[in-house]
Amino acid sequence: MRRWLLILGWMVLPAMAAAQGGTFRVMFYNVENLFDCRDDSLKADEEFLPTSLRAWHEGRLKQKIYHLAQVIAAVGEWDAPALIGMCEVENAYVMDRLVKYSPLKEYGYRYVMTDSPDERGIDVALLWQRGSFKMLQSRSIRVPTEEGRRPTRDILHATGLTLTGDSLDVFVCHFPSRSGGWKETEPARLSVAALLKQQVDSICQARRHPNILVMGDFNDNPGNAAIAKVLGASAPGDSIHANALYNLMAGKGEGQGSYKYKGEWSIFDQILVSGFLLQHEQGLHTSAADARICNFPFLLAEDPAYDGVKPFRTYHGLQHTGGYSDHLPVAVDFILPD
Repeated sequence: MRRWLLILGWMVLPAMAAAQGGTFRVMFYNVENLFDCRDDSLKADEEFLPTSLRAWHEGRLKQKIYHLAQVIAAVGEWDAPALIGMCEVENAYVMDRLVKYSPLKEYGYRYVMTDSPDERGIDVALLWQRGSFKMLQSRSIRVPTEEGRRPTRDILHATGLTLTGDSLDVFVCHFPSRSGGWKETEPARLSVAALLKQQVDSICQARRHPNILVMGDFNDNPGNAAIAKVLGASAPGDSIHANALYNLMAGKGEGQGSYKYKGEWSIFDQILVSGFLLQHEQGLHTSAADARICNFPFLLAEDPAYDGVKPFRTYHGLQHTGGYSDHLPVAVDFILPD
C-alpha cells in the first residue's frame, strides 16, 4: 500500500513543494550499475548488454529508471530533494532517461556529471532543481592514476547559490572499491581522500563563509583512516570549527547501515559538511540529527544467508532480482532561514 501511495504522490508533489519552504533536502544514492544497453567500445561494459550473461535489456533498464524515480520521490516525501548526488551512472543517455523520461520530469531536474577514466565507464552525477539551487559552475577533478592501480572516478565539484543567497560548494565522490581486499586497496582511497582534502582546504582559504557539502560512496566507514584521519571528518561535538569537516553519518545505523556484505552492515555512503554549516544559524545550516539512512521497507529484502534484511538490489550475482540498488540512500535536511 505504501508503495502505491508513493507512486500516486508523484502527481501532487510539485504543487506541495511550491507551498512548503524552509527546508533544503539533499540526498546521495549509489544506484548500482545504471548502464544503458549499448556497447561502448572504449569501456568494459560488456556485462550489461542484452547478449551478456546478465541479459541486461531495455525492459530491465526501464524498470530500473522507474525504481530510481520512486526512491527519489520517497526520500523527498512532500518536497522533492533540492540536490541529488549519484554514483555508478554510465553516461548522459541514462541520466536523460531519468530526468526527462520518467516521473521525475515533473520536478524539472538538471544535472552535471563527470567523464572519468574508470575502466567500466561508471561516473558520478549531481542533479539539482532550478527552483531551489542556482548552478554557477561545475568541474571534474581528475584523480591521478598511480602505478599499479586502476583508473578511478573523478571527483565532481559544483558551486551554486541557494534561495537564501548562500553559496554552496558541493563535492560528489565515489572512492576506489575494496575489490581485492580492504588493506590492499586502502592506499588508493587514502590518495583520493588527500586530493579531496586539498580541494576543501583551498575553498576554506578562499571563502569567508565556507559552506561545503561532501557526499559520496567512500567504500570506507566513518572510522576508517581515509575519512577520520585524512579528511579529519569526525562526528559533530561540542566544539565546532568553521573550516573543519564533520561527518553527519558517524554514529548512525547501529545494527544497520547503507551497505551490507556477508551479513555485516557498513556505512559507506556518507554526508560531510564544513563546520560553518553547523554553527551559522542565521543562514543555511544543518545538524547531525537532520541526517539519516533512508531504509524504507520497500528498499529491503530478506537476507536468507544471514539474519535480518539487506538492500533489495538489482542483481544477485548474475540473477536479475528486479530490486533497486545494493546500497541505501542517505539524506540530510538543511534549514533555510526566512
